[in-house]
Amino acid sequence: MSCDFLSLARPGVQKLSPYVPGKPVEELAREFGLQAQDIVKLASNENPMGPSPAVKAAIAAALPELTRYPDGNGFALKQALAERLGVATDSITLGNGSNDILELVTRAFVGPEHEVIFSDHAFAVYPIVTQAVGAKAVSVPAKNWGHDLVAMAAAITESTRLIFIANPNNPTGTWIERAELEAFLAKVPERVIVVLDEAYTEYVETDDVPNGMDYLAQYPNLLVSRTFSKAYGLAAIRVGYGVSCAAIADALNRVRQPFNVNALALAAALAALQDEAYLIESRRLNRAGMQQLEDGCAAQGLSWIPSRGNFLAIDLGREAAPIFQALLREGVIVRPVANYGMPNHLRVTVGLPEENQRFLDALKRVMLRG
Repeated sequence: MSCDFLSLARPGVQKLSPYVPGKPVEELAREFGLQAQDIVKLASNENPMGPSPAVKAAIAAALPELTRYPDGNGFALKQALAERLGVATDSITLGNGSNDILELVTRAFVGPEHEVIFSDHAFAVYPIVTQAVGAKAVSVPAKNWGHDLVAMAAAITESTRLIFIANPNNPTGTWIERAELEAFLAKVPERVIVVLDEAYTEYVETDDVPNGMDYLAQYPNLLVSRTFSKAYGLAAIRVGYGVSCAAIADALNRVRQPFNVNALALAAALAALQDEAYLIESRRLNRAGMQQLEDGCAAQGLSWIPSRGNFLAIDLGREAAPIFQALLREGVIVRPVANYGMPNHLRVTVGLPEENQRFLDALKRVMLRG
């Protein structure tokens, strides 16, 4: 009889379910006998523009050094981020995507005796990293599909060590306004670390969403995480970062794996950070595409959750799972979010104009079929 190795794992790990990403194009092509070029993927909040020429050139220039380990400290990228953000380099922690930062802060500061607070309908990684270290997850009911910061502050106990807040939030697209965040941060004890997950912050074009960097000097227990996967279009090579006080960054670097960000990612991120034209076009494309999706949903009598990200959570008014499956047969991949407690919604990434229209047309057909 083979050993039951799962029973040997930590209790929290035993109860975990693996994170399920958006369905890949290749998988759908195999499943339904479709051609990859005929499939539209709007499931994972990826940038539809593709990488910029500057990024491609930077990756090509880095290829001759693939036999060498990357700079384990990411000096050049940290220096560029520090200059861009107006922070010290020793306050920056680089990660294999911003997910890495979320795991690092949990591993560094949270144990089985602690509690971690996050909101209902918030990013799936928060409960995953909490459960993995055996801590108690405290999920606070949402307010209008977003964070109820008053309730989250009230949920703090002597055992609370970490609070996750996404702004804008995934998968709902909701956002926290400046006054709300300021009032919340003022209530949080300094022994409790607040992680402000700003993965979609580059898509924000309004003044009502605060910039987490503005609060780092005042609140040493604040960590802001960001990524190059979304607006900068580098999801495939995984690079993100956290900004915090130097003491928190030091703790994260003590548990960070050596060379956790590869050389191609470091080169690409540095080039992307300097390519302002690409970022401007990403925002423009997202703004137009969001309007296209909203107009298309309105024409079909559907409602949605207003979003400050690059995606829209659409309320179908019925169970979304059958619609999701029908869309797959149409060659359109979106994201069901029943696992977030939203069984009637589909999350749809803003794509290119023709991709958005393909989704809207397919949605109309499958909704009419019932």
